[in-house]
Amino acid sequence: MKIAFPVKGIIVEDLFWKKYKDIVADEVIPYQWKALNDELPDTEPSHAIENFRIAAGESSGDYYGTVFQDSDVAKWLETVAYSLRDHPNRELENQADEVIALLGHAQAADGYLNTYYLLKEPNKQWTNLRDNHELYCAGHLIEAAVAYYETTGKAELLNIAEKYVSLIDSVFGPDEGKMKGYPGHEEIELALVKLYEVSGNERYLQLARYFIEERGRQPIYFIGEKERREPSPSEPTWNDEKHLNFGLGFAYQQAHLPVREQTEAVGHAVRAMYLYIAMADLAAKTGDAGLKQTCEKLWEDVTERKMYVTGGIGSAVNGEAFTCGHDLPNDSMYCETCASVGLAFWASRMLRLEPDRRYADVLERALYNGTISGMDLDGKRFFYVNPLEVNPFQACRRDQEHVATERQKWFFCACCPPNLARMIASVEDHIYGQTEDTLYAHLYIAGTMKTFFQGNEVEIRQIHRYPWDGSIELRVDAANAVDFDLALRIPGWCKNARVTINGETVKLDHVEKGYLHIRRTWSQDDIVSLELPMPVERLRSHSLVSMNQGQIALQRGPVVYCVEETDNGSNLAALRLPRESSLEIEYDEQLLNGIVKITAQGYRIQSSAALYSSDAPQRIPQTITAIPYYAWCNREKGEMRVWIHEI
Repeated sequence: MKIAFPVKGIIVEDLFWKKYKDIVADEVIPYQWKALNDELPDTEPSHAIENFRIAAGESSGDYYGTVFQDSDVAKWLETVAYSLRDHPNRELENQADEVIALLGHAQAADGYLNTYYLLKEPNKQWTNLRDNHELYCAGHLIEAAVAYYETTGKAELLNIAEKYVSLIDSVFGPDEGKMKGYPGHEEIELALVKLYEVSGNERYLQLARYFIEERGRQPIYFIGEKERREPSPSEPTWNDEKHLNFGLGFAYQQAHLPVREQTEAVGHAVRAMYLYIAMADLAAKTGDAGLKQTCEKLWEDVTERKMYVTGGIGSAVNGEAFTCGHDLPNDSMYCETCASVGLAFWASRMLRLEPDRRYADVLERALYNGTISGMDLDGKRFFYVNPLEVNPFQACRRDQEHVATERQKWFFCACCPPNLARMIASVEDHIYGQTEDTLYAHLYIAGTMKTFFQGNEVEIRQIHRYPWDGSIELRVDAANAVDFDLALRIPGWCKNARVTINGETVKLDHVEKGYLHIRRTWSQDDIVSLELPMPVERLRSHSLVSMNQGQIALQRGPVVYCVEETDNGSNLAALRLPRESSLEIEYDEQLLNGIVKITAQGYRIQSSAALYSSDAPQRIPQTITAIPYYAWCNREKGEMRVWIHEI
């Protein structure tokens, strides 16, 4: 197994992503700080920082919020750590240091750190792993600690996390006298691998392995845990015996089978993503070919049967869960922002196991569509659910109340905004992967990176206007001539890529798993030019995706498009796009922070006034305008749809 480790220390200069990273630094981090401190008017209170103040003895009062409220603080700290890489900010760093000191004051003498149990049920720690997110919150604390240490070199939060993990390791494991439990919401597993990477402590890797391997073994741990637990005010009503885990059983937590026996993605989509990330991480660290094969089977199920064209996953509101293959409704789906973020992270981990275009294509699809749709363009409003269709009937349907028609300022369950922020702030970590002799370019995000081959420093700078333009230049600068293999991903959506080096054409005859491998001696001022033509494509669904039959989705490059009421009028279901219509593109710098919009000549059907009629509807000519899906709902509130009827 040849692992392609991510390349760190990249300076992002990208037209598209630098805007997002600036927004996270300038708007989202301060905005979320206010949210965590209950300083946003007319929004759900968070109380997350106040919970820690109470636990530290610096304030008084009762715990407030969801059982996983601590994780919002951890994700904020993680985002700060990533943002400080390219947005140094002494005031923000001091603010983060103060939060870290607060966490240290709140931590119990034995290392325990969870404000819900410290304040609300101090005698019931580790009694409800199924529902109450202790290990999940610990995982996010660990991720924040690793990120903050790697960016700043400061070890205070890392020491807090390691002290907590030492306690957890003393409580859980296969050894006699330890609890045989595992988290209901996966997260700590992947975090422990990160902690192992930065510390080299094998105990952390072994604990991650234990949590992964123990899941789903008989007897199911959660059954005995439920029997041992006394009735508690914290016991969620949705997990009673009659409706266990939304009727999904232990598949809800991917605990229905041992992980190596799982071949189908089931249950809560975010939990599944975090488990699969950890499994891929463990396979990469241990060379476990069997675990890698399990990951590949699950990947195939998710991306070939259960993924939306936007990179959204989790088609059911019930349990925020996967359903069966090809069940992909557009107006009642869930597509939680966290789930798409998780899919992007999983795709990146699969690329480490094996550089393969099928992983990078999904990573790109999720990044440019299903994740960033969760935040408006100024970083102040957020979607929890990301629909592919908004229509007038949703307001009348109780079964679709979860579909918001505009982004919200904040949420009582606010996992998505900080999750999206940390992904954007660290997007550069997914651009390249490197083995001993090969550099893989997974994503085309303009910026500068430095790495080493055979002890020689190599600098590569990407220059382009992607995703709006497919002309990509990579300038390779090696002070000392050095041999290595530069592997350029040829996206699956691109049919006629062209490559030159210093003006000379390169034949595309060394393409392996979607990557063009260029092996040569690189020196100063080598220029690789990659042309990725970007015609607008009409995408069609598999015939089993019944509700999309007779409809098309528009995609240009990696960007999926939608139509909005603002541009096309109401009743978008009445639009018809002829097969022969030309699809015109125009870059508009002033529209939606700068986008390429698509226009085409089509029709609006107009029927008789009767509810049912044998008369053919009239076709009224109309220009149809489509914008990138991620940018919808940044103007007037109204209808939206991704799939358009074709005639």
